[in-house]
Amino acid sequence: MKKSKSLLLMIAIVLVIGTVLAGCGSNNANNGNNAAATNNATATDNAGTNTGNTGDEKLAADQTLRINLSAEPPTFDPAQAQDSQANTVLKTMYEGLTRMNDETGQAEPGIAEKWDVSADGLVYTFHLRDAVWSNGDPVEAADFVRAWKRVLDPNTDPTAPYAYQLYYLKNGEEYYTKKVTDFNEVGVKAVDAKTLEVTLKAPTPYFLGLLSFYTYYPVHKSVEGNAKWATSKDTMITNGAFTLTEWTTGQSLQVTKNEKYWDAASIKLSKIDFSLVNSGATELLSYKNGELDRAGGPTGEIPTDQIPIVSKELPNEFVRKGIASVYYYEFNITEKPFDNAKIRKALAMTVNRQVLIDNVTLGGQLPAYGFVPPGIAGANGEYRTAVKDSYFTEDAEAAKALLAEGLKEEGLDKLPTVTLSYNTSEGHKKIALAIADMWKNALGIDVQTVNQEWAVFIENRQNLNYQIARAGWTADYNDPMTFLDMWVTGGGNNDTGYANPEYDKLINEAKASSDLAARQEMFAKAEKMLIEDDMILIPLYYYTNNSLTKEYLKGVTLDFSGAIDLTRGYLLEH
Repeated sequence: MKKSKSLLLMIAIVLVIGTVLAGCGSNNANNGNNAAATNNATATDNAGTNTGNTGDEKLAADQTLRINLSAEPPTFDPAQAQDSQANTVLKTMYEGLTRMNDETGQAEPGIAEKWDVSADGLVYTFHLRDAVWSNGDPVEAADFVRAWKRVLDPNTDPTAPYAYQLYYLKNGEEYYTKKVTDFNEVGVKAVDAKTLEVTLKAPTPYFLGLLSFYTYYPVHKSVEGNAKWATSKDTMITNGAFTLTEWTTGQSLQVTKNEKYWDAASIKLSKIDFSLVNSGATELLSYKNGELDRAGGPTGEIPTDQIPIVSKELPNEFVRKGIASVYYYEFNITEKPFDNAKIRKALAMTVNRQVLIDNVTLGGQLPAYGFVPPGIAGANGEYRTAVKDSYFTEDAEAAKALLAEGLKEEGLDKLPTVTLSYNTSEGHKKIALAIADMWKNALGIDVQTVNQEWAVFIENRQNLNYQIARAGWTADYNDPMTFLDMWVTGGGNNDTGYANPEYDKLINEAKASSDLAARQEMFAKAEKMLIEDDMILIPLYYYTNNSLTKEYLKGVTLDFSGAIDLTRGYLLEH
């Protein structure tokens, strides 16, 4: 792989902790006991032990991994996916040009066997290995062109929520916004069946890591003309380590080893059985009864009140890991009175985050006063070390004064009953009730909490059919951009209605810059605008991931963002 020295240096600096996708960079469906506190660059298996085979290990005869998903993935279309649950399953079924090595935090060859990078860092030439789809068709460069065109197609209904992740391509944004109408002008071209040429708008240090993210996965030619291809196991042709073999909506999923996968020799699991249960209590009971091999984040949950108990009862199976994710509440700022920043700030300043962590979430999280979590690389070391998240303080008295000013500006004597929405989860419910109580006691606000099933909840947020809603965001790659570019005007994951030209300008300038110090300064200004100035969301805490793993399960890894990779897992005799 040929790279210029300057590009190598830039990549080395930005990827200090590892450029890794998140699972759902993505929207996080799980409860509040899985949140981010510390930087941990080295991935471990879920039991916190070495992921390698010791040589004297004996594999179990039955290599069926049993795990729970707390919410059913809303889609298996890589172009439409945007949540951690979909990411977990899609990662078993697909492979991009690169895949991330969770131990090193570096991109390594996936479907691309090797690649060359031009001296200016703008042109990547990927040489595809001899890989095939699950039906035996060869994986070709045209499959990536097809997939990326689907993501950027402005006429797709619904439009791809992660289309902006392909704005790094030359004319990617211009095609999506219809300023360019010929996709041939976009920076992706199949030179031949096994050669893909990608031209970027500007040098992007973390681009190789981005290519392992599901929005960049290839799709088989059979998707053309079949709008429902991703709704049935019988029409999903995939190129990853596993194929979807069973799907009972609302109950279970099963993926089975794909013997046609190019690296099938490295895959020890024969099947992965996913139960679909949104009760943490049921999940924990199933784990203790031996019906699950793993429980907890990021795919499921351990009830918050049980975390201190199981950490003592099962010390060899319990693991807490800091991950680069943030838990927050977001406002629909297009709806009165939440179009008033003073009212939004008053609500943010009234939440006692440490009380919430110590008495409700119980997962060792860190209070959040910004949006970019610890563990994300900055210009020199961690971004959060250089840029403190001191954008506001908890101050109930100051909050009362701000609320009074905001209400006066809106012509109101009292804030009408507030609706706070969350997706089905015992943890989310407890957090919502606790915060509603804080708002009631400090500001006299009445709050109606509303529980919604995951797919409905996501749809309502996207359509701005809410007032205040819980949310979680996990890094898609190791750069502050993954947390900040989602809030640009019209962004596919901007579910607040936020539209600030000054903010957009800062983000676009940061994307075009290869000066790490200058980019960090731009990010700091953008984050200040997002939180201190406009307060379009209420940061609550940085996640930790709390999980339980049977000691016989090895090889399953979490990356720095908390995304899980099940594909290289295996079960020992037990």
